[in-house]
Amino acid sequence: MRTTDRTLDLGLATPSLSLTARVVLALSNVASIWRAIRNRKEIEYLNELNDTQLSDIGLTRQDLNAALTTSTFFGDPSGHLTNSARRCARLSAFSSFRG
Repeated sequence: MRTTDRTLDLGLATPSLSLTARVVLALSNVASIWRAIRNRKEIEYLNELNDTQLSDIGLTRQDLNAALTTSTFFGDPSGHLTNSARRCARLSAFSSFRG
């Protein structure tokens, strides 16, 4: 007599994270939100600079406003400013190369 074991894997039993992993994940999320809020405050300080000072660091007032409006409340707007400053630096290097 033969018996055949038939199993059906539904993929429902996913392994849960350990308590340590959950705490680390939660702290990482809190740190990320804290960093985004801190960077938003720093952009507000940059808004107090005049246009000449902003251009010295490769930014415009429109870059600051765009960074604040395009990022979500918990999103970090500093990446937008970094990209804007790099783009400005590339354009100025290209114009000095041509000139």
